[in-house]
Amino acid sequence: MNELEVERQIENMCRFIKQEAEEKANEIKVSAEEEFNLEKLQLLEQEKAKIRKEYERREAQVEVKKKIDYSKQLNEQRIKVLSARESAIQEIVHEAKLKLREVSKNPTTYKKLLTDLLVQAMKKLNEKSATVKCRQVDLILVKEILETARKNYTALFQEEAPAITLDQSSFLPPPPQGSNEELASCCGGVVLVSSDGRITVSNTLDDRLKIAYEANLPDIRGRLFGVVAQGQKA
Repeated sequence: MNELEVERQIENMCRFIKQEAEEKANEIKVSAEEEFNLEKLQLLEQEKAKIRKEYERREAQVEVKKKIDYSKQLNEQRIKVLSARESAIQEIVHEAKLKLREVSKNPTTYKKLLTDLLVQAMKKLNEKSATVKCRQVDLILVKEILETARKNYTALFQEEAPAITLDQSSFLPPPPQGSNEELASCCGGVVLVSSDGRITVSNTLDDRLKIAYEANLPDIRGRLFGVVAQGQKA
């Protein structure tokens, strides 16, 4: 083999090697690009998932906040309505208390009322003897009705009336004065105490008003606000 053929073979081998190298390089390049694109796609999907999850989290937070705000506003409105209703009811109670002050100013009707209240208190107490307390301004009037009340009791219940002692040293609070309702006061009536001091029956006008208020509160609400009490028909 002459020198020219040797060089030709070497040249062919070099071309083959170069071609192989280029093909291998292309394969590596294509494979690298595919891996890069695949990894890029995976990273992109991961970021999309993160963004989507964060959006859903924030959206959920917004919805929760909306519900909390709505619930808060609803409760505030309910409190305002309840407060307004309570104010309206208390205004009625206040007016009733003002009218209650006038009851004792009519001696004739008040004397009969005191008698009835004392008879009722004796029946509630159900003791053989008791002490009656009254306002100092009612002392003379109560003295006058003691025996009448005992007679009425016997006639009404067909039994002997309890022995009644009038307390002339310890009195119920005085009549209310002015608009200051914080001072202790009493619009009238009597309080009966058992002889051993263990049982007390208060039959004052103030306590009767409280009892009437509590008993009729559902009906009062119904008349004022259209609220039907449970067990009642509209």
